[in-house]
Amino acid sequence: MGERIVILGAGESGTGAAILAKSKGFDVFVSDSSLIKPPYKGMLNKRNIRWEEGVHTEPEILCAKEVVKSPGIPDSAPIVDKIIKKDIPVISEIEFAGRYSDATMICITGSNGKTTTTMLTYHIMKSAGLDVGLAGNVGNSLALQVAESPHAYYVIELSSFQLDNMYEFKAHIAILLNITPDHLDRYNYNFQNYIDSKFRIIRNQTKDDAFIFWNDDPVIKRKISVKNPKATLYPFAQNQGLGVKGYVKNEQLVIETHNGIFTMEQDLLALTGTHNLYNSLASGIAAKLVDIHDGKIRASLSDFAGVEHRLEKVLRVRGVDYVNDSKATNVNSCWYALQSMNTKIVLILGGVDKGNDYSEIEELVRQKVRALVFLGKDNTKLHQFFDGKIPIIEDALSMEEAVAKSYKNAQKGDTVLLSPCCASFDLFTSYEDRGNQFKTCVRNL
Repeated sequence: MGERIVILGAGESGTGAAILAKSKGFDVFVSDSSLIKPPYKGMLNKRNIRWEEGVHTEPEILCAKEVVKSPGIPDSAPIVDKIIKKDIPVISEIEFAGRYSDATMICITGSNGKTTTTMLTYHIMKSAGLDVGLAGNVGNSLALQVAESPHAYYVIELSSFQLDNMYEFKAHIAILLNITPDHLDRYNYNFQNYIDSKFRIIRNQTKDDAFIFWNDDPVIKRKISVKNPKATLYPFAQNQGLGVKGYVKNEQLVIETHNGIFTMEQDLLALTGTHNLYNSLASGIAAKLVDIHDGKIRASLSDFAGVEHRLEKVLRVRGVDYVNDSKATNVNSCWYALQSMNTKIVLILGGVDKGNDYSEIEELVRQKVRALVFLGKDNTKLHQFFDGKIPIIEDALSMEEAVAKSYKNAQKGDTVLLSPCCASFDLFTSYEDRGNQFKTCVRNL
């Protein structure tokens, strides 16, 4: 029996890490303080991997050589605190998987847009016929793929939580879309801690690697000036500027890399809105860097279908459009959604507040929002900020109630927008559950 590796959390990433560890001859023990979902139990049982649920048995855990921690578990969790005090290394599933793969890693992070950019980059590479896997926050566990279905390339969406426990892993192409305050409850309400976490994506990069980033993000700009990344820089922006490698000129997308210059008419892009222009530029630069043919990049940028729960058009009912943006779990995501709308809006906000500052959306709310519906168990903070600023504000304790009140307050030509700014765990199991309930309620109108 090999050295003991403990996997904390048996979701997608934990189960994948356990399967990879077992395949490499480790003595694997999986521990989850919640109940393990049946599909993951089945995967563990099939490979004779020991597991426990609903409890953390300390003697089994604190003898580990190393612990692979699921990203959802904070360092403040009592068992993690004990592991750290015993000087047992704690790593992420991505860090663990990276040890056993020599694939080209294309890694994407940012406070907003990372899922869309990840899916778009994967779509371009897959459509071009490359041997590519989708991993991280979307797709299947990287560790599981490395263990049982390895690829030459991986496109990986990385949250700050995954980046926190990555040390030796290297992104060959790193994309950083933007940084705005998010998850501050996990970072001692210190924005700088969150910024530092995001910048771990360029850890271990050399000049042979690429760092793609939004050139006009003041937070990124400031940090780059201090950090001086070793990678080759590929900034993108709306307009051409000094050193900018992806931009729009004369209504054409222009991307400059050592593999040549790519151009495309902006109005052919499948994704609309300024934020999606940035997502398309970032994906296009990555695609050009892996030397995909221009025609194939153009085709994929023009036929991409978008991401569920992100500005997803649901239905038009009696002249009112209903848009599901349940994935907007922070204020900046909601800002993008409001900015992209050209109609009056009935806005559904609320959920578990992560230390939000609503002043970022105040001006857009005053300009565009006809009515607010607060969907959450505790809407005190929302009321404190918005009361008196919008004439109609209502509370709802279920999605059915929220949609009914939105329907009542919307006028023909309006948009009802679910863009909550908050996590979903007070009334829903996930943002997907919240978005799916919204779609069901809208279809039942």
